[in-house]
Amino acid sequence: MILPQNTNVGFIGTGVMGKSMVRHLMKGSYPVHIYSRTKKKAEELIAEGAVWEESVAALASRCQVIFTIVGFPPDVEDVYLGEEGILKNIASGGYVIDMTTSKPELAATIADQAREKGVLSLDAPVSGGDVGARDGKLSIMVGGEKEVFDTILPLFELMGTNIVYQGAAGSGQHTKMCNQIIIAGVMLGITEALAYANKAGLDATSVLKNIESGAARSWALTNLWPRIIDENFEPGFYVKHFIKDMTIASETAKTLGLDTPGLDLAKSLYEKLAEQGGGDYGTQALFKVYTSEG
Repeated sequence: MILPQNTNVGFIGTGVMGKSMVRHLMKGSYPVHIYSRTKKKAEELIAEGAVWEESVAALASRCQVIFTIVGFPPDVEDVYLGEEGILKNIASGGYVIDMTTSKPELAATIADQAREKGVLSLDAPVSGGDVGARDGKLSIMVGGEKEVFDTILPLFELMGTNIVYQGAAGSGQHTKMCNQIIIAGVMLGITEALAYANKAGLDATSVLKNIESGAARSWALTNLWPRIIDENFEPGFYVKHFIKDMTIASETAKTLGLDTPGLDLAKSLYEKLAEQGGGDYGTQALFKVYTSEG
């Protein structure tokens, strides 16, 4: 199925990443309706032509395709399954796509309840941070029915460049957990290495020139090492949200009978950072744990 160009597209969550994602959908010439708990976060988008809706229910009643990217699993549950939520208000035949990093089992529950109402659903968490969202180069990991994926793919392509169908409902979220486990280890390595470089009296910028194209290369190394040098801890991805992701990964791993000692170590250090007041920093602020006196 090909979605007509006049399809009303809804987007719930206009934070650091959501704002850029909405802009890309608007550039695709779709009418985009938006809702966020804080209208102030959406003012720029409204000025650019997005249609503001006063509630989740109002948006759901007017849109045939709805994307969401909110904070935590309880937020996802409320937005989809609450009395004023999407599934109570969207018409049969609509599409819902949750791009929040959330629990795989919750994605499966939403899929089951959507199916009962004749609504088609996908779980499609993303990776790439604020830069990927801004540039329309997100990695999008998708679970759900393949036919639904094929229908929504043109919309995904407005927001991302690495879009992979992973399997049944919940598979997108499981894939994102793999991604977050890797990032946990990478961030631990980057911040620890930079702390080491400083202690050894090295020029951190010069060190980066040597190592970013070798075996240690990664997106995080190239993009976040310079932010740490500049003492720029603004969030491309919030520490508090990363702790949420690591908690989901750790708990889900345990249900699968898997121990994750590396993930659990990284999680404990990020929790220490949050206790020091760093929950609203970007993930690169883990470096502060190595330089704090506490």
